Amino acid sequence: MERRARGKPRARFYIRAMRRAPVLAWLLWSVPAAAQSISPLTYRGFTLAVPYTAFADRARSLAASDSALLLCNTSRRTAQLMECGVQTVDPADSARFYVAAYVLEGKVAFLSFGDSGTVELVNRAQRDMEAHFGRPRGSRAGMWEWRAGREVARLTWRGRGGARWIYIALWDEPLMDRIARYVPRRTH
Repeated sequence: MERRARGKPRARFYIRAMRRAPVLAWLLWSVPAAAQSISPLTYRGFTLAVPYTAFADRARSLAASDSALLLCNTSRRTAQLMECGVQTVDPADSARFYVAAYVLEGKVAFLSFGDSGTVELVNRAQRDMEAHFGRPRGSRAGMWEWRAGREVARLTWRGRGGARWIYIALWDEPLMDRIARYVPRRTH
């Protein structure tokens, strides 16, 4: 003998859906973190969390002909941290930047792009960053910021008179947090 459920059809649908909720929640939680991860931030062909060799190859390919070669200095405290920098020219739009990177444990943890010029430089950088990353998630005087997971992109600018200085920084927070392993703690 078939038994019919009592109550309104809408209520029966709701009860069936609620019985399936734990199964759906389990499926969502069991998806591997790698499948949910966000791709690393990239700006002008430079990408966070890539091996040093990929950064060095890109930096050398964009090095300005009138500047020094890519220079890297290893930290005095540990060989696991290295700072590199070079003056670059992007062939896409002839933009010149001094590109610096912190390489930690063989991976790029921090990228910085610096330049100086006039007010138009700031306007161009703002348009470029908005086109690349969308509307900024955070802003205050002289700073715009974007986040993708635990990676951050930040545009800062300063000025005096007609001169302006811009800095575009990208960093990977989990990689940057590992610097603490190599810096001795101070005791009071």
